[in-house]
Amino acid sequence: MTVVGLDISKHVFQIHAVDGAGGVVIQKRLRRSEVLRFFEQLSPCLVGIEACGTSHHWARELTALGHEVKLMPPTYVKPYVRGNKNDAADAEAICEAVTRPTMRFVPIKSVEQQAVLVMHRVRSVLVRQRTMMANALRGHMAEFGIIAPQGLRAVRELGRLLEDPQICVPDAARVTLRTLIGQMADLETSIREIEARLVAWHRADETSRRLATIPGVGPITASAISATVSDAQQFRSGREFAAWLGLVPRQKASGMKNVLSGISKRGDKYIRRLLISGAVATVRYSRAKPTPERIWINALLERKPAKVAAVALANKTARIAWALMVKKESYQLVPSKAA
Repeated sequence: MTVVGLDISKHVFQIHAVDGAGGVVIQKRLRRSEVLRFFEQLSPCLVGIEACGTSHHWARELTALGHEVKLMPPTYVKPYVRGNKNDAADAEAICEAVTRPTMRFVPIKSVEQQAVLVMHRVRSVLVRQRTMMANALRGHMAEFGIIAPQGLRAVRELGRLLEDPQICVPDAARVTLRTLIGQMADLETSIREIEARLVAWHRADETSRRLATIPGVGPITASAISATVSDAQQFRSGREFAAWLGLVPRQKASGMKNVLSGISKRGDKYIRRLLISGAVATVRYSRAKPTPERIWINALLERKPAKVAAVALANKTARIAWALMVKKESYQLVPSKAA
């Protein structure tokens, strides 16, 4: 065997292997416990896997056995599926796609990288839960004529008002809402603990510290980019990196007609959201206190809405981040000239 397509799942795995001439050598279904034993008996070969859940784990395990493992985005493998979609057809498509010279591959993440990304994902879940509880508390209190503006600080004020005996809230609702406030407090504590561990990892990682020198990029965003992008040279340019994050316009072209619409929103949506959030804060600060260093942002705000300017700034930040990772340099502020 020279090339093996491996379709992975939770319990059942499908193998499709071909020889040097492209002839099918084996088509086999394996249980989870049989996968490593099967590959231990093979001579080193090329193994293709779709980049999905648990794919990085299996890539590390098979690489340790001496095989060359390449991960591919599922959307790039889908065109090679022939006929009805099933495990055997998927494994055959993976086997064919991994040999294509124009195929793009996903770098295999280390255990440390995935550990950092787990902290990011758990923090994101806890933040969403905190937002849900804050909205619920605001809505329930409004039923008794007590309102508050958006923001966590205003929600904390609602918690203090709930303890005021002069507030007309029935005891049954007051006790129940205290439970909600207690859950929010526990979430706040968990979020702060995770953020403290992320900041500690950020300070120990050279690439993350370098990325944090970019305006609008803090320890959370910098550590997420550093843990996700193990090798920035897999992207040919900063524009390709920004396109991978979905920060470039979506293109629809036919003949001489070329239409550009909103951003594509492809790729890693978590990093894209962090970059846009940082850009929104930078744009807000630039509008409130313009400085010579923000000439580019201020000039853009004169022509475009604030949200459009924020996305454009996020695109620019992504390109700068790619340049810093490739050149291994820190950000140096150079005032831009207005176009």
